[in-house]
Amino acid sequence: MNKKLTCIECPKGCALSVDIENCRVLEVRGNQCPRGKDYAVSEVENPLRILTSSVLGIGLSMKMVPVRTDRPIPKVRLAQAMKEVKALRVDRAMHIGEVIVEDFLGLGVKLITTRDIS
Repeated sequence: MNKKLTCIECPKGCALSVDIENCRVLEVRGNQCPRGKDYAVSEVENPLRILTSSVLGIGLSMKMVPVRTDRPIPKVRLAQAMKEVKALRVDRAMHIGEVIVEDFLGLGVKLITTRDIS
């Protein structure tokens, strides 16, 4: 199978052609730097994403508190992550970057605020 990707690792935006067999990358073409190959392998074999969302604020100046993970999480876990986020509540003032959940989904990733909330 062949998959077309656009590399996002640098401003060049290389058009990648990735040969895949059994969910593994066999060959990457079109990359103008080594980061393109690394990106293609990661995107095919273990895609990761930063989760950005909002948590319900209780008694705060904002009804919804913007949050994100401090590092990417596996794409296959995003639906589970959103269920966890939906169950969370913030009821105290927080500063930008403050941790809401220390070990989110047991992945060693922090869920942090992206704004000051009073």
